[in-house]
Amino acid sequence: MNWEMVSAGLNAIERGGPSVEVRGVEYDSRRVGRGDVFVAMRGEATDGNRYIGAAVAQGASAVVTDSREAYAKLRREHVEVASALVERGRRALAEIGAAVMGHPERRLALSAVTGTNGKTTTAFLLEAMLRSVGRTCVLIGTIETHVGNQVRVSPHTTPEASDTLRVFADGVNVGATEAVMEMSSHALEQERVWGLPVDVAMFTNLTQDHLDFHGTMERYLAAKVRLFEGVGGPPPRVAVINMDDPYGPDMVEAFRGSELMTYGIGGPEALYCAFDVRHAPGGTCFEFDTPYDRVIIESPLSGRVNVSNVLAAMCAALARGLTIDEVSEAVKNLKPVPGRFEVVDGSHERKFTAVVDYAHTDDALRNLIALARDMVKERGGRVITLFGCGGDRDKTKRPRMGRAAGEGSDLVVLTSDNPRSEKPMAIIDEALVGVRETGTTCIVEEDRAGAIEIAIRAARPGDIVLIAGKGHEKVQILKDRTVPFDDVAVAAGILKELK
Repeated sequence: MNWEMVSAGLNAIERGGPSVEVRGVEYDSRRVGRGDVFVAMRGEATDGNRYIGAAVAQGASAVVTDSREAYAKLRREHVEVASALVERGRRALAEIGAAVMGHPERRLALSAVTGTNGKTTTAFLLEAMLRSVGRTCVLIGTIETHVGNQVRVSPHTTPEASDTLRVFADGVNVGATEAVMEMSSHALEQERVWGLPVDVAMFTNLTQDHLDFHGTMERYLAAKVRLFEGVGGPPPRVAVINMDDPYGPDMVEAFRGSELMTYGIGGPEALYCAFDVRHAPGGTCFEFDTPYDRVIIESPLSGRVNVSNVLAAMCAALARGLTIDEVSEAVKNLKPVPGRFEVVDGSHERKFTAVVDYAHTDDALRNLIALARDMVKERGGRVITLFGCGGDRDKTKRPRMGRAAGEGSDLVVLTSDNPRSEKPMAIIDEALVGVRETGTTCIVEEDRAGAIEIAIRAARPGDIVLIAGKGHEKVQILKDRTVPFDDVAVAAGILKELK
C-alpha cells in the first residue's frame, strides 16, 4: 500500500520523505520488519522516539513521531524514509493502523464495557449470548482474546490500537460480525481506543481503584465517561448503564447517542429491571422486566453482583438484535468465567467449598464475601477470606480492603499479591490496619502458597474459603522476577494432599 494512501487520514503537523510502499504498522521497534510504518510515541514507562534508529535499521519504510526533535533528526539522517510529525502518537497509531489493515473496525459491530468491577464477566456473558444465535465474535479482555473459536493470551485488558485492529482484522477474516471488548480507564484516558466506532457501550460500576494512575476519583470518572462521549469517533448508538451505581447518572448525562437502556435490581430508576430475585447455591432466578415484556430468567451464576452482570449483558444483547426469548434461553446455558467465583475441584469432598476469585478492590471483596455469607447461612458455616494487595498500585485502598475483609469474614488470612517493587510485608501492614479495626481474627503469612494452605486447613464442614485477588492470573510478580503461580492449581494441590 502506498504511503500517501495510508497517511491520507493522518492529522499530521509536517510530512516529509519519498513516496514508499508500506505493509504493516508497529509501535515496538523490536517487531518492525521491512516495509513497516514505525509509530514512535511517548509512553508512561519509555519514549518510543529513542528507538527510531533501530526501527529504520530493521527496515521501516516510514516513521511517525510525536517529537519535533526526533522528526528533525530523522529528516537529516534518513532522507530515504517517509515521515510525519504528529501531536499525539496514540491517535496516529490508531489512524495508521486502521488504514494499513483496511479498516476492519468498520466491518464489526463493537460492544464495549467499562467499569471498576464486572467488565470481564459482562463481556464473556455477552459474547456467549451472541454466539448462542450463531454469530461469530471477537472478544478482547483481561483473561483472554477470542477470534472466532480460537483462544489467545491477553497481555493487557485493552491493547494498543494497532494490536486491537490486528485482532479485528483476523476476526473479519474468519467471518466475525461482532466484537466485544473491555475498555479500561487507562485505555480510555490514553486513547488506545481512538477512532473505534462503538455501537453498544456498557457501564457496570465505579469504585475506588487505579488512583495511582488517575490521581483522583474525579479523573477516574472522567476517563470512564469518555466511552459514552466517543473517543475519536461518534458516540455509541446505545448506552447500557447501571442505575444501581451512584455514578450511573454521570454516564447518562455524558451519553450523546440515540438509545439509552438503564438497568438495575428492583429500582424505579431503571427501564430494564430484575425483580423477585431468588438466590440458590446453584444459581439465581429472577423476573426480567422490560418496557415491552416480562420474563423469568434462570441463571446458573450466583450472587447479586452476577444478577447485575447478567442484566448488563442481556440489555446489550437486546440492543444487538436478539429477541427476549433468545436472551432468556442463552442465560440458561451460561458458563462461569475463569477466575470468577471458580470452585476448586476437591473441596466439596471435604464438605466445604474453596473458591478462587479476582476480587481486588474493597467493593469487589465486599460483594464476594456477601455472596459467600448467603451461601453458608443455612448450613451454619463460616467465611474464611484470603487476600492481598498489589504493589505499586493505589495504596489508599489497602486499609479499605482490610476493613471489607474483616467486616464480612469469620477469619482473615492476609498474604502477598503481586508485590512488584514494594516489600510484601510493608503492603501487608497497610492492609492489616483495616482488618484490625474490625476485630476479626487475622493470620498473616507472606508466602501466598503457605497462606492458601493455612486457609484451607482452617476450614470445617459447611465453610467457604475465599481465595481472592488473582483469579485467572498464572503468575506472581515480584521485585526482580515473575514466577509461575496459579491460585486454583495451588489450592487443588493442597486439597489433594489433605485426602
